[in-house]
Amino acid sequence: MATSRTTAMRDIYVDANGLRHHLTARGNPGSPIVMMIHGLTQQAHIFDGVAALLSRRFHVYCLDVRGRGESEWGPPGGYHLNNYVEDLEAVRSALGIEAFALAGTSMGGNIAMYYAALHPDRVTAVVLNDIGPEIETAGRERIMAMLTSAPKAFTDLRAVVKYYREANGPVLARRSDDEVAEYARWHVRKDLNIYAWKMDQAVRHLQTPPDPPMPAWDAFSAIRCPVLVVRGSISDVLGPATAAKMATARPGTTIVEVPGVGHAPSLTEPEAYAALEAFLSAPR
Repeated sequence: MATSRTTAMRDIYVDANGLRHHLTARGNPGSPIVMMIHGLTQQAHIFDGVAALLSRRFHVYCLDVRGRGESEWGPPGGYHLNNYVEDLEAVRSALGIEAFALAGTSMGGNIAMYYAALHPDRVTAVVLNDIGPEIETAGRERIMAMLTSAPKAFTDLRAVVKYYREANGPVLARRSDDEVAEYARWHVRKDLNIYAWKMDQAVRHLQTPPDPPMPAWDAFSAIRCPVLVVRGSISDVLGPATAAKMATARPGTTIVEVPGVGHAPSLTEPEAYAALEAFLSAPR
């Protein structure tokens, strides 16, 4: 089957904030722009499915955050929220983008939230995928355990798939082995006879970060543009009480729950994608 012009992926590299950054791009460059930002140990291709769908109506960029995927690794101690927000602003400027919608999963949502608070004139809409100003204790502990226990390398791709099945069961339960293998393939690179992570391992060793620009709830409340919050119904990161508090703290915030999904929705689920496309397409 031929690939349409809009869904075809392009690789883009830009030098910004002292590092070389990689992005994927899909869609007509004249269409409204959506920038997607992945989670802590992910990379841009995590959004391939939803980006292909959105590219029929939007020009979609997916950023490899520093130290992940094809982006350059940061210096020691250079993996903190402040660094990521500064990178995003530098990448925006390098691409010549005036304003865009931001969609972030987990850590990427945190980046989007702070960026929108600090650069309100650059953001037309914000999508927070399974993340909010508060993280549930159970989710935080699970993520920390995953960071410290993950193997450094694998003997073959099947071992990578097995690891992802075990570490991300609720998220990948609906996915076939072929889909999980594709997911895993983007996160590793073959080095001689082993598969190693396509990520600076310093990311896993979280250091005490510098103080954020403002408290998380203040950042969320400071967002001026429309906000969509997507929550997996069995998420252990974004709890129902926090989601409800977000709707109260910032009137007009839209909350959508994806049934039977944990942390975090892929955004291709019918409930998630319908809400996402409608939200991004709404007149601003």
